[in-house]
Amino acid sequence: MKVKEVADLVGISVRTLHYYDAIGLLSPEETTQSGYRIYSNSDLEVLQQILFFKELGFPLKKIKEIINSPSFDREEALELHRKMLLEKRSRIDKMITTIDKTTQHSKGEINMSNKEKFAGFDFSHNPYEQEARDRWGEKTVDESNAKIDRMSKDEQKLMGEEFDRIYQKLAALRHKSLESDEAQAGIKVWYDYLNKIGNYSLDAFKGLGQMYVDDERFTKNIDKYGQGLSVFMCDAMAVYADRNKK
Repeated sequence: MKVKEVADLVGISVRTLHYYDAIGLLSPEETTQSGYRIYSNSDLEVLQQILFFKELGFPLKKIKEIINSPSFDREEALELHRKMLLEKRSRIDKMITTIDKTTQHSKGEINMSNKEKFAGFDFSHNPYEQEARDRWGEKTVDESNAKIDRMSKDEQKLMGEEFDRIYQKLAALRHKSLESDEAQAGIKVWYDYLNKIGNYSLDAFKGLGQMYVDDERFTKNIDKYGQGLSVFMCDAMAVYADRNKK
């Protein structure tokens, strides 16, 4: 779909979609030679997630962090969105009740305590942000670091040597087809390695691969093993995740 079609479908402005692209929150899967942005069904799913989080009061910067987190899981996000929206509806219902009571109070029909006048209001914090951070923020990285910290120095050394061997092997494969048996076997070794020190779902694994090209720090370190390795790993990890979810 072109940008105008997406804007009309969703009910937001073309300018908003351009802004999301500019800040790296939602970039279309394809841009034609004429400069037209083409959004895929996958892009629309991401946009839906963005708008759910936005409805719940998350700033765009935080939304970007969450949906780009390697541990982000779409199905889990939908469950949490539902829970959050039900809680929000409960608070709104309380506020509507407060409005009705205030109307009656102003007419002298009932008396309201000062506490009752502010039922349903809560400006202290976003009650959903910490839960989202726990699920998709630093949690996976922290857990991985904790596992490594619990290892002996010898174990850490062996893990480091294995890491180096895997990257050298993948660098040697980076010019092969992403879907080749060799490339996918190499990526499986990387997936298995990560799950020795962390807990990566296939979606999280795919998200981690995307970070290899979105974050220049990852790109710089990975490409030390071979120019273009970060892009190869990103794409090959996506193929692996999509294949094995079926």
